[in-house]
Amino acid sequence: MSSDIYRLPVPNLYRIPAGMTEDEYLHFSIQQLENALIAQVDPEALAAILIEPVLGEAGFIPVPPLFLQKIREICTRTGAIMIADEVQCGSGRTGRFCAIEHSGVIPDMVVLAKSMGAGMPISATIGRAEIMDAVHLGGVGGTYGGSPVAAVAAIEAVKQLSSPAFLSQSTRFGEKIEVLMAPWVSKYPCVGDVRGMGAMRLVEFVKDKKTKEPDPGIALEIIKEAVSNGIILIRAGLYSNCIRLLPPIVMTDDQLEEGLSVLENAIANKSFAIV
Repeated sequence: MSSDIYRLPVPNLYRIPAGMTEDEYLHFSIQQLENALIAQVDPEALAAILIEPVLGEAGFIPVPPLFLQKIREICTRTGAIMIADEVQCGSGRTGRFCAIEHSGVIPDMVVLAKSMGAGMPISATIGRAEIMDAVHLGGVGGTYGGSPVAAVAAIEAVKQLSSPAFLSQSTRFGEKIEVLMAPWVSKYPCVGDVRGMGAMRLVEFVKDKKTKEPDPGIALEIIKEAVSNGIILIRAGLYSNCIRLLPPIVMTDDQLEEGLSVLENAIANKSFAIV
């Protein structure tokens, strides 16, 4: 709620404005980012730019690498700090330990939590030494920052989450999910898009494929149907019209296929297939 926090739009390649190509839309979004440094905040007053490399609650929207590169360029030019929020998309979920690695962009700071603790309550702030060491001794802390049990659990979890074998499995898992879910767009009228990165995937439901009008109602009905048949799901997206999938990477292929089958059957029961 602070007045000096500015929230700027991030390009969503599923919802490109009418009359624009993907390339035109992306460059327009970058132009708007530059314009904000004139219209909304003086570059000399800019402390940091914080962004999720894959937007979580907003609907699992992968941020285009070119947009992330522009943020990096602005931060380098102005002296601001680029912070990657990897709380939901990090810890090996996308096939890299941090999702921003896919773009080749190196942020100044990264924030992590959730998966890195393997169920234990912990979070982490990682940054360049000159930034982290600038705070007085004891100046960086948190509610659970001093828990030795959570710290030990996180150390062991991170070893697994950052291992080549785990990251390879995450990538393979994501590819399998993509192959199984991709046909839903052409098969079911209510499915507008399936997207994500690695094993971080989402289905977006619309009332009309052309207008892309969000349909939060059918998303909720599909969740109810799926829950009654054994899988727990949750909505996401700006319009609550999406169902997000964050399956455990350690589950078997059979379990994954069974879960997606339950979801597809729920979609089929609440829609009708296009033959």
